[in-house]
Amino acid sequence: MVKLTKEQIQFFKDNGYIKVSGLFTEQEMDVVSKEYDRLFFLKNNPGMEAAWLGSAMSKATDNQEYSVHSIHNLQYHSAVFSHLLHHPNLLDTLEGVMGTEDILLHHTKAHFKPPKVGAPYLMHQDYHYFPFKKDSMVAAFIHIDKADPENGGLCIYPGSHKLGPLEDFGSIEKGDAYHYMNPADYPVEKATPVYAERGDVVIFSYLTLHGSYRNLSDRPRRMFLIQLMAADDEPLADVHKSLGQGWVLRGKNDKKKATMAERFLH
Repeated sequence: MVKLTKEQIQFFKDNGYIKVSGLFTEQEMDVVSKEYDRLFFLKNNPGMEAAWLGSAMSKATDNQEYSVHSIHNLQYHSAVFSHLLHHPNLLDTLEGVMGTEDILLHHTKAHFKPPKVGAPYLMHQDYHYFPFKKDSMVAAFIHIDKADPENGGLCIYPGSHKLGPLEDFGSIEKGDAYHYMNPADYPVEKATPVYAERGDVVIFSYLTLHGSYRNLSDRPRRMFLIQLMAADDEPLADVHKSLGQGWVLRGKNDKKKATMAERFLH
């Protein structure tokens, strides 16, 4: 059992994120890494390109080539990632951060930043993709590789979750396909870099401003991300429906109502 200290929980409350080490063994990470590479090799196709588009990204990359490959809902591709969702050390940590044992899955995804051309992500809040009433939503960012600013690691504005939802600067009309904050107000360069070893997990609120650097190094940057919410929370908009959304990973969901179809299945 992994139990966060009062100091760690307070750090999360103050800063909107926390980095935790030692949740997984080296052997577990070997299995995850091998299966991760197998999936990305097997599924390789043009539809996996997930780099942001638009004028702001062109400016951030100096109009140079950039790329990020992505797979969503990995628990539907491999049992390795299904097991990872239920890892007791991870759920113990999430319970401490979220302040509840009733934890539901929202979605999962993996991003692979290739060497030399790995794209950055502008500073943004996940809130704009899927707003919730009680703002219980957090992300668990699992590092498959050692990460730092050189290979496209994560960066954060500590304490930014206290600002609440910020103005969404992304605009489809301008050619942007994603939500992000005004780069003039929140540049990636002024964010706090997160240095992480393989297996480290960064948990952050969906209100915390976060982004990542370009990968211009010779190393890849692989990550697996799990987005979760408390069972007593509810969405403010009917958006971002993902496979398996609402799975109870720990505890219970007493707000879930049985439907007639579910009754007739038994």
